[in-house]
Amino acid sequence: MLKEIIINSSATQTRVAITEDGKLVDFFVDYSENRRMVGDVYLGKVARVLPGIKAAFIDIGMKHDAFLHFSDIGERTKELQAMIDEDEADDNVTRAAADEENTATSPKLINGVPVLQKGEPILVQITKEPVSNKGVRVSSSISIPGRFCVLLPYDNKIGVSKKITDFRERKRLRVIAKSFLPQNYGLIIRTVARGQSDEQIKNDMKDLLKMWKKIQEKAKNETPPSLVYQDVSTTSSVIRDLFTSDISKVYIDNKRVYREIKDYIAVSQPELVDKVEQVRGTDPIFEAFKVEEQIKELFARRVMMKSGGHIVIDHTEAMVVIDVNSGKYAASKDQELNSLKTDLEAAREIARQLKLRDIGGLIVVDFIDLEDEKNRKKVYDELKKEFRRDRAKVSILPMSDFGLVQITRQRVRQNIMQALTETCPVCMGTGLLTKKSHLIHEIDEWLGKYRSEAKHRSIIIKCHPFVAQKLKEGVISTLTKMQVRYLLRIRIEEDNAFSSDQFKVITRKTKQDITSMVAE
Repeated sequence: MLKEIIINSSATQTRVAITEDGKLVDFFVDYSENRRMVGDVYLGKVARVLPGIKAAFIDIGMKHDAFLHFSDIGERTKELQAMIDEDEADDNVTRAAADEENTATSPKLINGVPVLQKGEPILVQITKEPVSNKGVRVSSSISIPGRFCVLLPYDNKIGVSKKITDFRERKRLRVIAKSFLPQNYGLIIRTVARGQSDEQIKNDMKDLLKMWKKIQEKAKNETPPSLVYQDVSTTSSVIRDLFTSDISKVYIDNKRVYREIKDYIAVSQPELVDKVEQVRGTDPIFEAFKVEEQIKELFARRVMMKSGGHIVIDHTEAMVVIDVNSGKYAASKDQELNSLKTDLEAAREIARQLKLRDIGGLIVVDFIDLEDEKNRKKVYDELKKEFRRDRAKVSILPMSDFGLVQITRQRVRQNIMQALTETCPVCMGTGLLTKKSHLIHEIDEWLGKYRSEAKHRSIIIKCHPFVAQKLKEGVISTLTKMQVRYLLRIRIEEDNAFSSDQFKVITRKTKQDITSMVAE
């Protein structure tokens, strides 16, 4: 399989595409307006503690306070809080050194609720980016990711990626970590560390420890709320986390980004440096690799499948709903077999689209009805198989009698639609506009109510040009009929700033807005 990373960088944004045999399997966008925040560490202060919902809100200097669920309060929270005060931190280290088993007390609990006091400082790390009007989600378990390892301050556990299955390799990596890691630190060894030399892994741990020392110093000297550590950009994180030996090539069209990535790889994994290549063609890089067209499909509501069937993806406030349709597909006379083949193809496409669009939360899929229970299980098994390749945590329930499958997918950041689009100011995101005839009816009702108490007989109605055109059309226009019926002199003013369901009435003489004078 030919697996490639293609990076397109411009003055306004950087786009990263990962392809397998030319097919887009992952897509990331990094742009200045909305930088990646997951992994950032803040020195915040407790704004509110709400035991009723088992959560606290932390002021980290953003528009909305960060959400800290009690389940995200780590066992080492008190050590991290004590670290903020240098004297307490020194005492804490002494206590930890004296502890033979290297265990630390958990945060004090009252009826299972961690004790946090309003106004006290706390070190937190962003785990989920803000979505809609919700603030970021944070955790007090701090982790600092590197190329081969993830450092866990004030922890004593050493974990090895489950994807490293060789027993000897797992043991070797644990021995390296134990021999180098200082007391009162934990570590997670990543999959990419498999087969790497002792020196490379130790150097990565050394860099992480230096980074943590800088965070400690900043946390002691800053006053909350303040940013004490900013994780790398989306582009750098993709290279750090996903550029492994199974990647055939990394293509970059920007000289600066090319140099940054090549220098980083030359230090961390020099054997991969020859796979990084700068593209200097005249054609845009995404068009040259036939990726641009696949990216445009990510914004489509309807996604076509090779068989002729299609899936329809709709976003609602509570969930994402996906409908599977067979279209013109009818390869067999057996309807059950046709439905099964369409559902299996849809299962593969749904897993791909959710990953590509980074859709999280609750997803409900309406598959084509299947009578045979074995066939329903085949669709369920196909979904599970496809989602194994997804880095986000996914839970799937078996297909119900109604052909519905419920999926929950870990939401870490905004999905591609939220990140690259904004709400239409005309329809306010509904995709629907009020019929012109209905708005004219509302104007007519307003005039009827106004006539009984009218102080001004000469008025101006401001509205969208489409509505104005509707009012004026006809041999005897609607506007003329209104003037005769209500004995008013009415002038229409077109204004593109108005939506098609909005109008305003002002007096001709004083230019006073009298729209709200008429009782609803």
